[in-house]
Amino acid sequence: MREYFPILMVFIFVMGFAVTNIALSHFMGKRKNIREKLIPYECGMDPVGSAHQRFSVRFYLVAMMFILFDIEAIFLVPWAVVFKSLAAQGLKVFAFTEMIVFMVVLLVGYVYVWKKGLFEWNRS
Repeated sequence: MREYFPILMVFIFVMGFAVTNIALSHFMGKRKNIREKLIPYECGMDPVGSAHQRFSVRFYLVAMMFILFDIEAIFLVPWAVVFKSLAAQGLKVFAFTEMIVFMVVLLVGYVYVWKKGLFEWNRS
């Protein structure tokens, strides 16, 4: 348990810092409840209509595509870091082939959503 003590100390420090800042802002800050501060914030625009609007499914599909390609980048970085050490062990061709297969699978997924029309926003 001794090796976890520094982590506990950092956690206590961070929590103390956060609580101190919140308490200071609560006691020292000015509070003026005006109309502009009390309305919901919608990207700088005045809110019009109900706050419970339905979003298009395309919004969620694009968000999932972003997550997919973001995860792709997360997997590419460690592979690039260890590629040199793998090459030194004689696994250069294997590691390169593995990454090419990974990229081909992602490319097939990209072509699939392209053919499905995900990137065509003007379509009904």
